[in-house]
Amino acid sequence: MNETAEMNKDILRGGQFLVKETSCEDIFTPEDFSEEQKMMKESVIEFVDREIWPNKERFEKKDYAFTEEIMKKAGELGLLGIAVPEAYGGLGMGFVTTMLVCDYISGATGSIATAFGAHTGIGTMPITLYGTEEQKQKYVPKLATGEWFGAYCLTEPGAGSDANSGKTKAVLSEDGKHYKISGQKMWISNAGFCDLFIVFARIEDDKYITGFIVENDPSNGITLGEEEHKLGIHSSSTRQVFFNDTVVPVENMLSERGEGFKIAMNALNVGRIKLAGACLDAQRRVIDTAVKYANERIQFKTPISKFGAIKAKIANMAASAYAGESACYRAAKNIEDRIAIRMAEGNTHQEAELKGVEEYAIECSILKVAVSEDIQNCSDEGIQIFGGMGFSADTPMEAAWRDARISRIYEGTNEINRMLSVGMLVKKAMKGHVDLLGPAMAVADELTGIPSFDTPDFSEVLSEEKAMIAKLKKVFLMVAGSAVQKYGPQLEEHQQLLMAAADILIEIYMAESTVLRAEKNAKRFGEDAQKEQIAMAKLYLYNAVDTINQMAKEGIVSFAEGDEQRMMLMGLKRFTKYHNMPNVVALRNLIAEKVTAANTYPF
Repeated sequence: MNETAEMNKDILRGGQFLVKETSCEDIFTPEDFSEEQKMMKESVIEFVDREIWPNKERFEKKDYAFTEEIMKKAGELGLLGIAVPEAYGGLGMGFVTTMLVCDYISGATGSIATAFGAHTGIGTMPITLYGTEEQKQKYVPKLATGEWFGAYCLTEPGAGSDANSGKTKAVLSEDGKHYKISGQKMWISNAGFCDLFIVFARIEDDKYITGFIVENDPSNGITLGEEEHKLGIHSSSTRQVFFNDTVVPVENMLSERGEGFKIAMNALNVGRIKLAGACLDAQRRVIDTAVKYANERIQFKTPISKFGAIKAKIANMAASAYAGESACYRAAKNIEDRIAIRMAEGNTHQEAELKGVEEYAIECSILKVAVSEDIQNCSDEGIQIFGGMGFSADTPMEAAWRDARISRIYEGTNEINRMLSVGMLVKKAMKGHVDLLGPAMAVADELTGIPSFDTPDFSEVLSEEKAMIAKLKKVFLMVAGSAVQKYGPQLEEHQQLLMAAADILIEIYMAESTVLRAEKNAKRFGEDAQKEQIAMAKLYLYNAVDTINQMAKEGIVSFAEGDEQRMMLMGLKRFTKYHNMPNVVALRNLIAEKVTAANTYPF
């Protein structure tokens, strides 16, 4: 078997997790980090603990210059060039390592998380992946080292979720040597200190927008609005940018004319999974801070960490963080492996990276939604554990909560991403990349058949949980399959149904990733050493089953009636029924006691 075939063997394509069983041996977990990755992780944590964490107050007081200073230091350490190929001054690391750096540099404050993400992702990546050799040689080395900073100008007052509806114009000069760009962009991260903009504008009446590389020169018709006053990410520079006949040489067009929408969408795919990664260490730090407080806070002569109500919060926070890590690094390694396959087949770095990420666009949207909502819930519970002190700006919880809020809006709102995840899956099925029809028909047949009353063998670790996930996949196929049959291409007009289907899809991917990670680690480190991780997998799944039950019911009653509805609701009951219902209180207590004893998130 040749190397490419060997690599292809166990790597599922994007979306196939829904219809194919994944073996725990075939997923990557944080416990699989190489020595080099562990060293990278430690150096990033050391940088954050030295330069960022002790200065949180400065970020809350809108010290934009300090954000720029930290970004310069990150550049000097090579942290801005992790994903940039060595040929352009970067470190050329793999996708998992770039996720890892994004994860650990982003946890202390949303201001740096945003500045870092905007610069390394949407500020640099479009040139790396779509630029000509000349463009890459000219701009990328400066961006990789932090000598220059980048920003990304897509959103306009009238063009938010509908990114292609922008009004900014690019007009070719009579001599054909340059374009003049005019228009208004808003919510531009890093605008206050950037040297270069990636700008999207429309040429004539083109159907699609076009991308341009525009140097930030105020004498060239570029003016900035004042810094926006925002709920959170206070020291992230966010301004409007106005272009008034800004002259841009024709050689600064990014890719081809009319390719801007494609560039924007592909940049967002990477942005989404990186944003999920950027919410992970934020959760760990919120848990750390909350647990330390709960251990020190005495009420009724007892540390509040001993009370069941607080234990439930700590356990749910830890299980969500563990699930987020499991799913993010699983998907990151899938992307990295897909890029390697493409490179082995002779693709350029640009093609391989683009296609590798695009393959897992569904998972990128799933992760963006799930982890951004988990950090919001985590920081909210962090405030609650602190009680009245949590509401005070003198403790770190309220800033974490405010910073978390933007994550559900940028890189495509969570509503857009929910609908995208299901829409992209249906499109993949239409193209034959994911066989949804066969499994959906098998589930429909099963609904009319007689259920098995045999008692399954659940003696292996997490075997009942894996069987439950297989049944939850049937719930999705039952609901989505019937909905596609009923509405066909009109399905996208039924947004509430799509949102319900998306929540089922999201919970399946997150729960499966968590169970597979816990299973893999139990097999190699021993069940006893992993008992709390096994408990987190069971707890996450238990909560996921509840969500799926509710969303499937909502979906079914929205489009099915009479016998069809009754049959599907009976199927739902069958597919969400445990043989052995877990003792969820015991699971929470086990997890919380481990976390409070460690006085940190210890996993």
